[in-house]
Amino acid sequence: MIREEEMMYQVKNIIFILIIIHLLGACSSTSSPPNPTPIPEKRQNVLTMKNETLSELYKMKPKTRAIIAEAPGYAVFSNANVSFAITIGGGYGVVKNNKTGKHTYMKMAELGIGLGLGVKDYRIIFIFHDKATMHQFIDSGWEFGAQADAAAVADDKGIGAVGGEALIHNITIYQITKTGLALQASVKGTKYWRDDDLN
Repeated sequence: MIREEEMMYQVKNIIFILIIIHLLGACSSTSSPPNPTPIPEKRQNVLTMKNETLSELYKMKPKTRAIIAEAPGYAVFSNANVSFAITIGGGYGVVKNNKTGKHTYMKMAELGIGLGLGVKDYRIIFIFHDKATMHQFIDSGWEFGAQADAAAVADDKGIGAVGGEALIHNITIYQITKTGLALQASVKGTKYWRDDDLN
């Protein structure tokens, strides 16, 4: 009987100690929370990424400058250096309506194999060829299933597999990786939706 009481006393002490350790750990993790990045700064980071990505695209594919300017709108996304702007699982980006000049901030996530067969540092540009497609992309979100993939399109000089250009659902897509334009623009297994925090 005494041994049972001693054992129960020891078990209670162990449980008490574990609870204290847990509480101390929780306090230490919440005592000095990181300073969140202000919303205006997050928006500016996204716009900076957009401008830098477009500049890079224009250098590699000069014809895209006119195509983007004449389109109803376009979007630029990145999963490179995600933490500097927004902490989310996947990436971030923005859609610009060329008619109104309005920016709509968005998020992206890889749902499976993901874009570029597991490439973890890329930017992607969508050029919308009609307003309805752009508005659907913004308002309803967009999910490219596993079958959404496209091989590169030959450039104006007839050189195949140069430029990473693809046309899916009336959207021209360019994918840029660390090594330049991908030879195959792929969006399979990727979802895009509005970022309610930034809009």
